[in-house]
Amino acid sequence: MHIIGELLGYIAGICTAIVFLPQSIETVRTKNVEGLSLLTYIIYNIGMLSWILYGVYLHSVQMIVFKSISFIFSSIILYMILRQKG
Repeated sequence: MHIIGELLGYIAGICTAIVFLPQSIETVRTKNVEGLSLLTYIIYNIGMLSWILYGVYLHSVQMIVFKSISFIFSSIILYMILRQKG
């Protein structure tokens, strides 16, 4: 049962880590941030940073790695929004 739980953790981690990859690529490629919510990305990045810190607290490598990847991709989008709208 432990192996199934670990596998599910990796599947969930990979999915949540790469969810912003297509949006990041599209945003960087087109430089178009129309329709993207600044507040949403600010709140999301605060949440991801909190998850990373929680992962450090729990000594969870999975949580730290996958949430960090997600944080990087969403931070790229947030940076583009701030650069274009600010």
